[in-house]
Amino acid sequence: MNLHEYQGKSILRQFGVSVPEGGVAFTPEESVEIAKKIQEKTGTDVWAVKAQIHAGGRGKGTIKETGVHGVIIAKSLDEVKEAAKNILGGTLVTKQTGEVGKKVSKILVEQGIYYPGPSDIKEFYMSMLLNRETGRNIIMYSTEGGMEIEKVAEETPHLIFKEEIDPKVGIVPFQARKIAFNLGLSGKAFKEMTKFVTALYNAYEKSDASLFEINPIIKTSDDLIFAADSKVKIDDNSLFRHKDYAEMRDISEENPAEVEASKYNLNFVKLDGNVGCMVNGAGLAMATMDIIKLYGGLPANFLDVGGGANAETVEAGFRIILKDPNVKAILVNIFGGIVRGDRVATGIVNAYKALGEINVPIVVRLQGTNAEEGKKIIDESGLKIYSATTLAEAAEKVKELVV
Repeated sequence: MNLHEYQGKSILRQFGVSVPEGGVAFTPEESVEIAKKIQEKTGTDVWAVKAQIHAGGRGKGTIKETGVHGVIIAKSLDEVKEAAKNILGGTLVTKQTGEVGKKVSKILVEQGIYYPGPSDIKEFYMSMLLNRETGRNIIMYSTEGGMEIEKVAEETPHLIFKEEIDPKVGIVPFQARKIAFNLGLSGKAFKEMTKFVTALYNAYEKSDASLFEINPIIKTSDDLIFAADSKVKIDDNSLFRHKDYAEMRDISEENPAEVEASKYNLNFVKLDGNVGCMVNGAGLAMATMDIIKLYGGLPANFLDVGGGANAETVEAGFRIILKDPNVKAILVNIFGGIVRGDRVATGIVNAYKALGEINVPIVVRLQGTNAEEGKKIIDESGLKIYSATTLAEAAEKVKELVV
């Protein structure tokens, strides 16, 4: 589950990670009130006004309607209000959103941390995620903060460092010190960074996050360390332990089809092809998508109905797939292990009838428990459903129907 920047920072703050003072606003008037409170608390006369959408590159992105960037530095309360007016309600276009962009309904107003002082301001990059090859969490960090990490990896890979954490003991002091040293810090900034890294890792681990990305981390001119930005993803499977995090979900930022699929515990990902897929099991779904591509088709989605496929989930799956106007055919590939093939076939026929007229052909391939009985039900249904025995046969049939 993706979080907005302000939501991610609220989690960081809970675990003692240093973040700028700030608050979320939905109107220009609210933005001014928040700016006043920040000024009273910190004495700042500079604020960052930041669009809140689920996409990176907001600072370089542009609001279609007003031409301003998604992040604006304001040096007076009037400028805060003006920035809010120019961002709120607009459509922010970034590299990640594409030309369509995303509508901005909320902004984060924050304390300015790029203030002058006795030392240079520096920006760093840091992320925390699972290294699936080793089964350990990894901290990836760089002195090149504020840049796209992919670009850093391509042009200056020697400036990216990695630190793996033993899950039995967690992060230990020497590792935090090593990170601060590799970032070229000393004195007060060195100590602040070691505390920051330790707190950040504890937040990552205890929040059951699948990703923390802080870009940039700021060393201020007086050697304080702040998370100037935050990209936080929470593992969906852990939300039963974090009811407060589950309430942070913003479905307006998600694909509507994926939101509907989650209501039925279906694993669905929208793609750009023309063949809808309904499969039980993630591995089988991937193999199905591969063979569709091999035979000249393009998968329109990844849809795993799970091991307990029934009439309700099958009907929901069809309904979601058929909302995509690019779909020209649907391939259902079910292996009957726990679920019986005849029950799946009955569910498919009932779902077809419940949905009314379906204008795209459906190819069903059943294998495993009661597969022959299931094929018979499909063949005798009298509906526009084609049965297949092998996956290759099913893919070939789909190809014929799409063409």
